[in-house]
Amino acid sequence: MQTATQPATQPVVALTLGDPAGIGPELIARLLGQTDATAHANIVLVGDAWLWAEGQKIAGVQVATQPVHSFAEVRSRVDTSLPAWLPMDTVTAAQVVRSQAQAIGGASVLQVLNACMDATQRGEVDAICFAPLNKFAMKQGGLRHEDELHHFAEYLGVKTYFCEFNTLGDLWTSRVSSHIPLKDAASYLTQERIQQAAALIYRSLQASGIATPKVAVAAFNPHGGDGGTCGREEIDTIAPAVAALQAQGIAVEGPFPADTIFLKARDGEYQAIVTMYHDQGQIAIKLMGFSKGVTVQGGLPVPITTPAHGTAYDIAGQGKADVNATYNAFRIAARMGLAQPTN
Repeated sequence: MQTATQPATQPVVALTLGDPAGIGPELIARLLGQTDATAHANIVLVGDAWLWAEGQKIAGVQVATQPVHSFAEVRSRVDTSLPAWLPMDTVTAAQVVRSQAQAIGGASVLQVLNACMDATQRGEVDAICFAPLNKFAMKQGGLRHEDELHHFAEYLGVKTYFCEFNTLGDLWTSRVSSHIPLKDAASYLTQERIQQAAALIYRSLQASGIATPKVAVAAFNPHGGDGGTCGREEIDTIAPAVAALQAQGIAVEGPFPADTIFLKARDGEYQAIVTMYHDQGQIAIKLMGFSKGVTVQGGLPVPITTPAHGTAYDIAGQGKADVNATYNAFRIAARMGLAQPTN
């Protein structure tokens, strides 16, 4: 729960370096070295000192920072033109093999993210933006959940509905089911889950600065079920959920065939699409702009964002990672952090 006083224009955003064997450190160095990031947030960079130095070297930049000893010091800084730097000792350079998923790297990521979440619960941080991580490495390093979102939700004590959003510019997507086998996707389709996914993304878009978003709901079956001849999920489950949402005053329409709704959204007719399973939305979003997409962890008490791409082990250390998605993730975190309630 937030307890500290939040400045009117400067949310405190924690940045992390991500998987130590991937492109995260160089992305954060490029973000802070080549953009106007500090104009949008009071930034605190968190991670291992050697890893931050390596990221700057790979990116070919040197970023001036203001050292701090704790998260508690960050909000009271008078001059926020430099990022605050909070070092943590989680892993040594000798333990990390670049471009390899390792348990030690996954454990490092978890330790830093947990520290940042602790800070949000003390009211010292308003939002978190983390550089790419590797789920396999994290599971080897102690992650007990299917993905980081479920870890965040348990750690922060979330009991209500949560889901992952993927965004590309002004277009956001949520999904009714996520990291499960495709054969199980139909069993996850319920009116309640569809309503929760749509209502959550609607509220989250408002928190990000879009006052009156329009939400489209995708069909589950090919051609939207062809009137029930190719599946009845649209008739029995999805359409009633849409009607219930409309009765609540939420601007939502559908279900629409999944192979055409993204064209309407791309042209600005909708700001969000609720998809029924993982790849239904991910393939479209990544084709439309892989290097720009952002993942938002929806339904948590604090905004947490990350670039939608992964650790890119194949190009780690080569200094050619694209910073666009990281910048977009940071900007969303800053906007949503500014909207955080205070006590």
